[in-house]
Amino acid sequence: MVNITHKNSTLRKAVAEAVVSVSTQETIDAIVNHKVPKGNVFEMSKTAGLFAAKKTSDVIPDCHPLPIEYTSIQFEIRNLDIHVTSEIHTIYKTGVEVEAMHSASVVALTMYDMLKPIDKNIEIKNIRLLEKKGGKSDSKDSGEGIGASVIVCSDSIFAGKKEDKAGKAIITALEKHNVAINDYVIIPDEVMEIQEKIKSDVSQGIKLIMITGGTGLSKRDVTPEAVRPLLEREIPGIAEAIRSYGQLRTPYSMLSRSLAGMIGDTLVIALPGSTKGAEESMDAIFPGILHIYKIVAGAQH
Repeated sequence: MVNITHKNSTLRKAVAEAVVSVSTQETIDAIVNHKVPKGNVFEMSKTAGLFAAKKTSDVIPDCHPLPIEYTSIQFEIRNLDIHVTSEIHTIYKTGVEVEAMHSASVVALTMYDMLKPIDKNIEIKNIRLLEKKGGKSDSKDSGEGIGASVIVCSDSIFAGKKEDKAGKAIITALEKHNVAINDYVIIPDEVMEIQEKIKSDVSQGIKLIMITGGTGLSKRDVTPEAVRPLLEREIPGIAEAIRSYGQLRTPYSMLSRSLAGMIGDTLVIALPGSTKGAEESMDAIFPGILHIYKIVAGAQH
């Protein structure tokens, strides 16, 4: 199965449709008047569809087991066509479109099985996804038009003793979200140098400053001490999201002192210095963090 461990659990919805076409009005009448020998067609097929939604991962090899938290199966008769819709909700890391289509398909197959003794010309057609919501693919937030500065705070990398990987991972993630990279620098763990670089970036109109390193608890980890006095408005939820996401992957995430806030219209975010920590932090907050710029632009108007 595809690796989804890097994804966030979000509310995800899907609606799928299947159409069952019968050949005579007598078949429709038998369904509506509960005259089908095998029983109540709508109730039986609905029950089958509920089971199918929950069992999708058992029959579709690449589907992940996930919690089905809401299922609604509806029927609409249009002439000799019965339109079946299956709507499914979950709060999880991956979508439920296959679950919705599987559910609608099994409802249709159950109807076929129940109706075949009285109608030999039934067709199942147009099994399709009608709607899908939730997850990053549903996000309309983009980094288009936003310029970023990536600052790596590390004595050892600045001295050439280690290679920077975290800063490059951040750049890769930013570019994936269409954020332009205006600057990339490596500086030592010094409060004054960190502050001077941030002030310089803000004065140049850079709208996003991403800092990696110096958020731990060693004596040379001073990034929060450098950043916090410059912030005009801290945004605690960003750091909370980063730590919450990380805590599901390592118990040491709670030791990170990541922080974020605004200086004018510039968003400043300080992330861990490890490559994995930086990558996971970016996964935790992007693309949702880009919505800040819509809020800021709206406030200006």
